[in-house]
Amino acid sequence: MSKLFELGKDALLNSTAAILIHSPNYLFTKSQAQSIIFLANSLGCRFIGHPLVEAIKDFKNFQTWQKTINLSLEEICYDQCRILGNRLWDFDNKKPSKPKLLALHASNKSTSNTLMLWHMVMKNLCEFEIKELHVENGTVLDCIGCSFKTCIHFSKQRSCFYGGIMVEEVYPEVEKSDIIMWICPNYNDAISANLTAVINRLTALYRKMKFYDKRIYSIVVSGNSGSDNVAKQLLGALNINKGFILPPYFLLSEIANDPGTILKVQNIENKALDFALKIKREIFAD
Repeated sequence: MSKLFELGKDALLNSTAAILIHSPNYLFTKSQAQSIIFLANSLGCRFIGHPLVEAIKDFKNFQTWQKTINLSLEEICYDQCRILGNRLWDFDNKKPSKPKLLALHASNKSTSNTLMLWHMVMKNLCEFEIKELHVENGTVLDCIGCSFKTCIHFSKQRSCFYGGIMVEEVYPEVEKSDIIMWICPNYNDAISANLTAVINRLTALYRKMKFYDKRIYSIVVSGNSGSDNVAKQLLGALNINKGFILPPYFLLSEIANDPGTILKVQNIENKALDFALKIKREIFAD
């Protein structure tokens, strides 16, 4: 990765990737994969949805697969590698003719630096049909951890055990959107509780449909550092686990502490414009 960075910030531009990763123990496959994806993406690499096959010690991460597949753990691993390779080979980076973008946030409109930065980006995306949803405190309960059968039952009805804003607004907008923009202030080096609950509750919709043709982007503002931690959580949950496409340069991050200080960051308008142009290049370029 160091050698790639020496080639410049566009070293992997126009490339599309997936990852096979093996560990001699039970740890680190996910965390290392997230780091590799984050670094490669910052060099312009795109990752297909569900881009990862991991093999931990004794292939134990495939034990749940054996409930439905009559193969050894090692054979299941090799089969998943084959399927991933075929999906990467067959990947079609389809471009929507009239792109729809859903922006999700849980921020205070008058004080959030992250939301202010999004609005700078948004004004440069006139070609997009944009829907902004505010996930207010108390409106989204976190996933209760229903059984698989219960989750499937509700998902077939485009619903969820808890109902509410997720079923009434978020699910329909995610279904019809081509891009989901996650507006994430850094809370203790983590995604905010409200947006974490939204990600967890997407499972019911995920049971019903694939997200392989939908892209995610994110804007993360930190008080001092740690934006990469938030970004890795997002790509881990949404690209690796839920199957959204991770387009090149999916993250715009900045440092701003007191309310409104994002407006004083040097060249911030140009940074917002550059991020918008990267989004448009991914969607509209031949």
